[in-house]
Amino acid sequence: MAFELPDLPYAHDALADLGMSKETLEYHHDLHHKAYVDNGNKLIAGTEWEGKSVEEIVKGTYQAGAVAQNGIFNNASQHWNHAQFWEMMGPGGKAMPGELEKALVESFGSVDKFKEEFAAAGAGQFGSGWAWLVKDTDGSLKVTKTENGVNPLCFGQTALLGCDVWEHSYYIDFRNKRPAYLSNFLDKLVNWENVASRL
Repeated sequence: MAFELPDLPYAHDALADLGMSKETLEYHHDLHHKAYVDNGNKLIAGTEWEGKSVEEIVKGTYQAGAVAQNGIFNNASQHWNHAQFWEMMGPGGKAMPGELEKALVESFGSVDKFKEEFAAAGAGQFGSGWAWLVKDTDGSLKVTKTENGVNPLCFGQTALLGCDVWEHSYYIDFRNKRPAYLSNFLDKLVNWENVASRL
């Protein structure tokens, strides 16, 4: 099945007052994400991966231990990552559901401690990549970070929350202040109801 660029679940300017501008979303969704979709479709055409789901392609083309991943993986994984990312944010200012709050307190000691660990993971990711809150294979919650387009699917984990720390995600609004972008993401942009629905 061909990759398709999903519509944003909100208007391009819906997050502007929360720290993610219309211009950022126009570049990030309409250009960067679209490029992963278009390039991915070209690369899988005529291969064994044509007709497979994005998840199957990510898991099937990931090369553990490789210094650099292959083109099919890079575009498929970044397409998947971004499709999740748009859903994990929102303008609604929704409160964190009790079930998620309880799970975070049990796993990290407090919601604030979770946010500290998550922000530190994102800030400490050298170069491009992602920070994640995952449910691991044993059911425990963990904060992880991955390079480039690598994501929790590669390790059999469930992605509950992901934050893109590639420069195109924050440079228009925050310039080189990645820690400020991460704090803003956690405090103003996360759709906690979406995160809880992934538990």
